[in-house]
Amino acid sequence: MARLRRRADFLAARRGRRLGGPFFFIEALDRHDGAEPRFGLTVTRKVGNAVERNRIRRRLREAIRTSCGADMARGFDYVIVARREVLDLAFERLRSELHRRLSKVRPAQDAAGMAAGEDAPQDGMAPPRGRAGV
Repeated sequence: MARLRRRADFLAARRGRRLGGPFFFIEALDRHDGAEPRFGLTVTRKVGNAVERNRIRRRLREAIRTSCGADMARGFDYVIVARREVLDLAFERLRSELHRRLSKVRPAQDAAGMAAGEDAPQDGMAPPRGRAGV
């Protein structure tokens, strides 16, 4: 799985869908190219000192590597913006939270098995508003 490294890629992901949560939020953008998914991590200076921020990054990278990489849809860029609470979260709970959030981003054709009543994921952008066919 590839990582986002350029500032332009991180900024582009901000135009996509955003899913919040108590431990982190995810910004996901559909690149419409079908290539392998890419991810980037953001931990702001508000979270703590460098040691704590790096520990959060390591925990998130490992959670993605070990279990959540399969939840990422092809052709998407993901930016995970962590909150301080990730430090105190049990690793299994971190993995389950990541899995739950990432599964909501998957394209509609991949989400056929989603439970009724959940929000149907979009292709990375909000649906158009206004009258149809205009």
